Amino acid sequence: MGSIRKFTPLKQRPNGWHRPKHAALATLCLVGVAPAFADDAVLPAVAVNATNTLDTAPLSTPTGAGSRLGLSGLDTPASVETVTAKQIAARGDRSVTDAVTRATGFTSDGAPGNGGTALTVRGFSGQESVMTLYDGTRLYPGAGTMTFPFDTWSVERIDVLRGPASVLYGEGAIGGVVNVVPKRPQRDYATTLQLGVGTEGQKRVAFDTTGALGPMLSYRFYISDNRSNGWVDRGYSHTTALGGALKLDVSPRLSFTLDYDYGRQLPATYLGTPLSNGSLDPSLRYRNYNVGNPLIEYLDQSTRLSTVYRATSGITIHDQLYYLTTNRHYRDSETYSLDPSTRDVTRSDYIEIIHHERQIGNRLDAAIDGSAWGHANRLVVGTEANQITFRRDSNTPFDGSSVVNADNFNPGVFDSPDPTAPEFHTRTRQVALFAEDRFDLTSRLSAVGGIRYDHINFSRDQLATSVTFGETLSNVGWRLGLVYQLSPSMSVYGQYTRGADSVGSVISLSQAQTAFSLATGQQLEAGLKQELPGGRGFWTLAVYQIVKKNLLTPDPLNPAVQEQVGQQSSRGIEWSGTLRLGYGFSIEANAALLRARFDNFDETENGVAVSRDGNVPSNIPQQTANLWLTYSPNASIVVGSGVRYVGRRYGDNANTAPIPSYTVFDASAQWQVARHVNLALYLRNLTNRVYAVTSETPSEWLLGPARSAEIVATMSY
Repeated sequence: MGSIRKFTPLKQRPNGWHRPKHAALATLCLVGVAPAFADDAVLPAVAVNATNTLDTAPLSTPTGAGSRLGLSGLDTPASVETVTAKQIAARGDRSVTDAVTRATGFTSDGAPGNGGTALTVRGFSGQESVMTLYDGTRLYPGAGTMTFPFDTWSVERIDVLRGPASVLYGEGAIGGVVNVVPKRPQRDYATTLQLGVGTEGQKRVAFDTTGALGPMLSYRFYISDNRSNGWVDRGYSHTTALGGALKLDVSPRLSFTLDYDYGRQLPATYLGTPLSNGSLDPSLRYRNYNVGNPLIEYLDQSTRLSTVYRATSGITIHDQLYYLTTNRHYRDSETYSLDPSTRDVTRSDYIEIIHHERQIGNRLDAAIDGSAWGHANRLVVGTEANQITFRRDSNTPFDGSSVVNADNFNPGVFDSPDPTAPEFHTRTRQVALFAEDRFDLTSRLSAVGGIRYDHINFSRDQLATSVTFGETLSNVGWRLGLVYQLSPSMSVYGQYTRGADSVGSVISLSQAQTAFSLATGQQLEAGLKQELPGGRGFWTLAVYQIVKKNLLTPDPLNPAVQEQVGQQSSRGIEWSGTLRLGYGFSIEANAALLRARFDNFDETENGVAVSRDGNVPSNIPQQTANLWLTYSPNASIVVGSGVRYVGRRYGDNANTAPIPSYTVFDASAQWQVARHVNLALYLRNLTNRVYAVTSETPSEWLLGPARSAEIVATMSY
């Protein structure tokens, strides 16, 4: 019996396990750069599973989030998952966050202060601990904020990896990573126009087109514009995303792709709802206590030049040069406190903050297929370098306050006693060397390992005081895993991973934070994966333990001084699966059970160090689950309904501010009216459940959207 998986997508193999010896080239010869191996060249390989009628990607699909080796989910010794464009469209998820939080174990920790995109998974949260990539490229978060990507219209798929990913992407990503893969230029002409309206004044226009421009050139262009009056008072929002790509196929061995993406967001200027004695007053659900002239605006741009050169049979070189920019502006009052006896709301933290960030970088790697000691072997080696500049202007120390009636009030205007002025400027230089390898020990057993060295040089200038300081950080992350093929469609795996996390956003560290090294983490994980016969579905099971050390914690004898001795851990079990039930029914489901704890961690409270040992980190749910049921009585009608469950959390590390669990029901219906016209109805939060997405402070919740409906017409040619 021959070797089972040789680094390529599964071909349809009804009577055998073998593959062509050099089929790996179909996976590797891609337009893009590692780690986002999977792009337009992979799509035909995904389609070979002709019996799979589900919209989900099968486990035999190559995924770029879990490895640079172009491995499928079955071949990867880690928890990887793919959310496809079809799934996103079926559920009507407009934002990347909405789409990702239907994946196993992911929940939103988004708030305006972090760009609305922060996530939690496996007991960790925030832009550093749960990393987001676009086309395999990381925009470093400044001051804990990330605002791109945000729109799903241009998305081909979203690959996620649960567990530490420092070996792939550098410091950070102790909890996991999300890689948003955009649609690629195609030579076949296709154009899609989408129009939508909704109950909250939603207006949607989206356009996408692709095709050939001669024998060597192909293109893609898209634009998406969404507006809404929102579900709270003065909740207007407006987002625009546009971009495109040109692909030049010089020869079968050499190709170039130039991508450009632009995003402008004016999100709703709703910052949260104050609590009444620790619980929500339902009468305040639709109130917006921000000032009358607030501003939140994000402008992001991404330009990437990708090169693929197939040097010889078995060697493929990828290079990506990228330039990323972001500009953000906040002006509002962000903290609200309710006095239940007087019904007065005290508004404080009159904040104006402006971000300017520029990142230029390059990633180069070579994928080498061959053999060692008579065994199949695949090796990827490469390097990456970045230079990031970040500047923040602000009106620190953010004084100013006002008092308004909770029920009837004039929002007033932004009035801060502190002038807005340049605050600080930073420069960060990062260089990395990385390697990954897969070696077939036997026809069924393979070893997958990786290592990455990162060197970071950081400097910061305090513009008001001319104080300059800096720090040099380095880390070696590595991973080793084994995958054993129990059958052609079933594998069991185990892995050990070491990674690192910064004690703050690495490009905006404070002077106190530069005195410390990176926090370190390690994970043990084991799991089982299986594709069901006949393309009927698949299921996965994973158990894990993560320990993160070197957290900052106050010295119990001198709480004004911090020590890097803290520890946090999480352990859990995750299950996911899809199944085509027959008679037009299919089901997708996942669940995650988690035990996250501080093992050694203190906080300063009224000048005294107080232990949080045994407590749950704030905004971390212990249970999550998702379910989506689809019924298609015929080829022109598809009806879907789904449930999202997020367990109880705490709004503080002291665990004195509980946040109730919630369950949200959604539904959709699609009707293929004619060959080129599709009508869809999306119903969100059917029961109009009141729930908190996250807790801004122990006395303030950021609530989730109320019930809404949207009708969308899609015309494809």
